[in-house]
Amino acid sequence: MEPRRSLGWPILLGVVLIASIIALTVGWVLVSIAAALGSTNAAFYWAILAVGVALLVVVLAGVIVYLALTIKAIALSQRQSNFIDSVTHELKSPLASLQLSLQTITRRPLPPDQQADFHRFMLRDVERLDRLIDHLLDAAKTLHRRPAADAAVTEVLPVLRQACAGVVQRYGVPAESICFEGGAAAESLRVRGRSADVEIVFRNLLDNAVKYALPEPRVRVSATVQRGRVTVNVADNGPGIPAGQRQRAFRRFVRLGSELERSTQGTGLGLFLVRSLVRQMRGSVSVHSGADGTGTLVAVDLPAAP
Repeated sequence: MEPRRSLGWPILLGVVLIASIIALTVGWVLVSIAAALGSTNAAFYWAILAVGVALLVVVLAGVIVYLALTIKAIALSQRQSNFIDSVTHELKSPLASLQLSLQTITRRPLPPDQQADFHRFMLRDVERLDRLIDHLLDAAKTLHRRPAADAAVTEVLPVLRQACAGVVQRYGVPAESICFEGGAAAESLRVRGRSADVEIVFRNLLDNAVKYALPEPRVRVSATVQRGRVTVNVADNGPGIPAGQRQRAFRRFVRLGSELERSTQGTGLGLFLVRSLVRQMRGSVSVHSGADGTGTLVAVDLPAAP
């Protein structure tokens, strides 16, 4: 999770660096004056040398830390720019479609079947905007919420079924596109966590799995329990995520590739939400290649509830 950082730490580091540089300058002046006066006090020189070396180390360490903070700030700025491009596209497309549909309906009378088509298109665009707003609100709540001390208990299978039904309806794919492999043992799987949080996790994973595997997605979902841990795997037949990009994909605002060239919807917050919520539930999430070396397999590990 990437919480918002205050300015106190960078300001304190800057003050320490400035003070160290001033102290180094004063020490250099004192050494120069002592040399000009012909002082031969060895203890004085060794004390000044020790203090100067310590201050030099502090300055070098501060410069390195500032460099790291600058690189992080630049990377975050790039991700935010990518996020703004994504949200702009996500807002502009349905709004333009709604405007066109409303203009068409108001300018001339239409047969009932065409009116029904336009109403269906407008409802789809409104649902797209509603999903975008929900995504942003989920991210904001996740950033500012602390983990609950006594988490609730959630049954896994009903949440998975609900998420599967929502994704199938959203993308208009056959219900057989998502295959659940759990058996009778999956009926009793329960995890420690809020039902809403568990639903957000699996909804985002299934949404990504279907979205990036269109037009013929084949998604396999399996759930197992071992040693007090519940593991849910979501595997798809999409293009997969390169090994070097798998950890980066969980960062906030990150979407692989250029925002201006992609055709899939998204804001770069889905996997960030997944990792943040799973960590709050004291679990872990990892990305792997599919069983045959293609596609993506995301494994979510959560503490089981008795």
